[in-house]
Amino acid sequence: MTNPTQLSFVSLQVTDLEASGKFYTEILGFKPVLKSPPDAIVFEQKNGAAFAIRKPMIELSKANLLGWGVAVWFGIGNLDTFLEKNGDKISIVKDIHPTPFGRILVVADPDGYAITLQETRED
Repeated sequence: MTNPTQLSFVSLQVTDLEASGKFYTEILGFKPVLKSPPDAIVFEQKNGAAFAIRKPMIELSKANLLGWGVAVWFGIGNLDTFLEKNGDKISIVKDIHPTPFGRILVVADPDGYAITLQETRED
């Protein structure tokens, strides 16, 4: 029997690798791996698919809306605590609201990708 297909890697193409790197590390709390490939930042993951940001492989300025039709969700912990700490540093697309999967908050990254933050525990 073969193994089921699984997601192994997700990468977002970004216009400013340094600015996006700061967003994903300083705001969302990702930790970069010690050695990433050129033009990319790969982030540590304890389990599940790997996540990275990278310099564009296409001309992003020709895209009308980056990430249209793609949903990227990250477990974040307590959303109220996250907002207290980072509310003035982020662009909120959709405020905290309940879903069948728990409370979520949708924010925009520096390129405008809609990133869904899912509450993974109550503090």
